Amino acid sequence: MKRIGRGLAVLAMAGVLTGLGLAGAIAKERRVTFRIENMTCASCPFIVKKAMEGVEGVKTVSVSFEKKEAVVVYDDARTTPAAIARASTEHGYPATPLRKETPADRR
Repeated sequence: MKRIGRGLAVLAMAGVLTGLGLAGAIAKERRVTFRIENMTCASCPFIVKKAMEGVEGVKTVSVSFEKKEAVVVYDDARTTPAAIARASTEHGYPATPLRKETPADRR
């Protein structure tokens, strides 16, 4: 009888954990544009890109030296624009979000 009770408890916990996994199923890829400070040479965008790519949940990073901007696609269930900006800032390139993706951007 104890085995059946334990088995049911294990199944119940598995169900709860599976249900918690559903939160990840509704996560969305988002895009945010950052203004990047202190980029003074052609190697600076490479450093910014590597710093931002090191954040868990970041999918892609595109950095423009000319515009002093970075466009980042990220999983909103795994990271935030603040965490991405912090990674760049910690490498000497302060990043400020300019704007997030809007529904019109997705068309």
